[in-house]
Amino acid sequence: MVKDASELEITTESSAAVDAINGFVDQLLGVGNDAQVILKAIEADPTCAMPSAGVAIANAQVAAFYLFAGGSVALTKAKYYLNLAKSYLKRANDREKLYVVAIEAWANRDIAQAIAHHEAIAIAFPRDLASVHLAQYHYRNSGNSQGMLLIAEKVFAANRDNPYMYGMLAFGLEECHRLAEAEEYGRQAIALKRDNRWAHHAVAHVLETQGRLEEGISLMESLSDTWEYGSSAFYGHLWWHTSLYYLDIENFAKVLEIYDTRIWGRAKKDNGREQINAIALLLRLELRGVNVGSRWQELAAYLQPRIHEHTLAFLDLQYIYALVRGSKDDWAAEMLESMQTHGENVLPYGRPTWIEVGVPAARGMIAHARGDWENAIAELEPVLPDLYSTGGSHAQRDLFEQIYLDALIRDRQYHKTLNVLEKRNAARSNIPVIQRELANTYSQLGRSDEAHEAAQVALELSQRYQKVEQTV
Repeated sequence: MVKDASELEITTESSAAVDAINGFVDQLLGVGNDAQVILKAIEADPTCAMPSAGVAIANAQVAAFYLFAGGSVALTKAKYYLNLAKSYLKRANDREKLYVVAIEAWANRDIAQAIAHHEAIAIAFPRDLASVHLAQYHYRNSGNSQGMLLIAEKVFAANRDNPYMYGMLAFGLEECHRLAEAEEYGRQAIALKRDNRWAHHAVAHVLETQGRLEEGISLMESLSDTWEYGSSAFYGHLWWHTSLYYLDIENFAKVLEIYDTRIWGRAKKDNGREQINAIALLLRLELRGVNVGSRWQELAAYLQPRIHEHTLAFLDLQYIYALVRGSKDDWAAEMLESMQTHGENVLPYGRPTWIEVGVPAARGMIAHARGDWENAIAELEPVLPDLYSTGGSHAQRDLFEQIYLDALIRDRQYHKTLNVLEKRNAARSNIPVIQRELANTYSQLGRSDEAHEAAQVALELSQRYQKVEQTV
């Protein structure tokens, strides 16, 4: 019996397989661009019961690699390698067996069972950070921020020597709104390992949430050279985060440049996660009144494989919006019907997310994309509090509130508009567009003094950020 870099036992005698497993875990935790290194473990020892501290036997780790990619073809490949993994389980150790069944549950979309197995691994084998990483992934996509944090806290003491641990803890803290602690651990992670891209991501969330725009630009661009060695989708996602700062200082030319050269321009255009980076940015640009030209049409042409995929409702809501904006209304109609059917056939605990939240929200997204503000409001308003269950992070899901707010403004529902704007202003009072919309809303409600004050703040902020534009 040999051990991996985390001192976890692996059922193999092949040092080459162990090296490949160690490499895969490093790529997984560092969001690297060479996760396919795990294929070398199978080449070195095709009967290895478990390649690394957490993605299970070499074959199960390959299955996980494909499941991260998403799509029906990837799922077919994942199940092939899972079947191989299960055929070797008689000689596997307890951790390896747990890992295989966790990945199998993921492939079967039984995320509750997958999480339960990863939790069992965390208790018995706290050094298995790859397993913790997958658990956090599932918790995030189930809307369970507390679960993300608790599993990281559970294993922290056993992994104080691992720089990746600090970034994992930081993101859990951020999603639980413990921003000061999240920033502390995230910056510690970067100090320990500069190319710790998951930690870059955690700190980016903190700075964006707090409206620390200049700091966000400075930090992210100072680290961006390390993103060249990350996965293509995460490269685009980190630039997406960077673009949000430029969006808020209203340097729209820079945002379009990032879209064209860093996000869609560098994307693997058939990859769902990279499509989402592009959709989420185009949509935010349009909400700011920016003409994005033919970019929707170009993007939508690649979305047909997503129609019946249904990995997460959070993703489907954005795909379906892009289809309408890209003049693919027939595809959007087909996707909405498919979402309904999918929701009726998922495991019982997942049905409310799809049927009661996802499908109505999809109708609202379609309505907004068509300029039907009244129906967008009617569909989105009841489900906004429950959209956390569809997946994604707080920063990503904020898009849905922005769409709802835009519909309220366009439909001249000023009292509801004010409620949303004042909440957003309490969190981020230094965003020019919030101040301008406050000024307009106060004016429409006859509150002239407050309108004048908000307009003055908006002007001062715009002047401040124009100076930032001149230095970048």
